[in-house]
Amino acid sequence: MLPLPTAQEGEVIEIKKITGNDATRLHLAEMGFTVGSKITVVTRLGGNMILQVRDSRVALDESMARRIMY
Repeated sequence: MLPLPTAQEGEVIEIKKITGNDATRLHLAEMGFTVGSKITVVTRLGGNMILQVRDSRVALDESMARRIMY
């Protein structure tokens, strides 16, 4: 498994695992990041990422993105 920041722009990935404490995992789940979800890396901006998850675009900083494994 690799952390999300290693994914390239335009790549579609499937989430395999989400790490972190319960509050962090719940916060990510509320934004649509759940195990088995497919997300697309729209763009990368200096460590931050804009992602297409379900029907929304979401921005994550690098520390939160590192908690998502694919």
